Amino acid sequence: MITGANSGIGKATAVGLAKMGATLVMVCRDGNRGEKALAEIKQKSDNDDIHLMLADFASLAQVRQLNSDFRERFSQLHVLINNAGIITQKRTLTEDGFETQFQVNHLAHFLLTNLLLDVLKGSAPSRIINVSSEAHHGVRLNFDNLQTERNYRPSRVYSKTKLANVLFTYELARRLEDTGVTVNCLHPGVIATKLLANYMGMPKPLRFSSNLMGGTPEKGAQTPIYLATSPDVEELTGKYVVNLKQTPSSDESYDETSAKRLWEISEQLTGL
Repeated sequence: MITGANSGIGKATAVGLAKMGATLVMVCRDGNRGEKALAEIKQKSDNDDIHLMLADFASLAQVRQLNSDFRERFSQLHVLINNAGIITQKRTLTEDGFETQFQVNHLAHFLLTNLLLDVLKGSAPSRIINVSSEAHHGVRLNFDNLQTERNYRPSRVYSKTKLANVLFTYELARRLEDTGVTVNCLHPGVIATKLLANYMGMPKPLRFSSNLMGGTPEKGAQTPIYLATSPDVEELTGKYVVNLKQTPSSDESYDETSAKRLWEISEQLTGL
């Protein structure tokens, strides 16, 4: 399962895994875009065992429905790639009343992963892969301002959600010891996507110009595909990976007290 699979790194990851013969579940927000990507990926990979499921991660109810829809159609899940991400230039709230970046980039994946944990454990050996970013460096979580009611700066809020991805990965790895389920996170590189353009605050006319700084989505997909498939990392867990190599994450990301606190708050906010 890949979230955010209709564009950018998610789509390139889907193409790569489909070419390897994987049975694939693409999770997309928009049905039309999802159907278009589904057809393209099937054509590029010559693999018809690809399935589309819809969920807008700005709705926790839709995340729960995604879990139900998946269970109706499948009994096993060997790889979950939490890739979907967003940057909003202005502070907005989801239908659940949470700041949009915090919910889409962290809370929704926290909820989805926990809802699917029994399936992942039952399918072991299985792998969870969280797409984070080097942007997580240089920030720390302010638990008194997690919803950024104060001082909303788009790129800084994004960075904090990426730190949340790393903290979540490490805490989940501790909780999954001896289950046969591994969990790792990664930085895909600086990739020329709409997300990068939003992060840099680029004006729309420049966003998709040929000189947009960054690598291709295919390059960005290399590390998630590696973590999803390589026998070299079948026992690797609780690590941060950049360019196919284990790499130290920020000092703040190793704070177990913060990780546990984030986990407990996320449980409360998602109603787990």
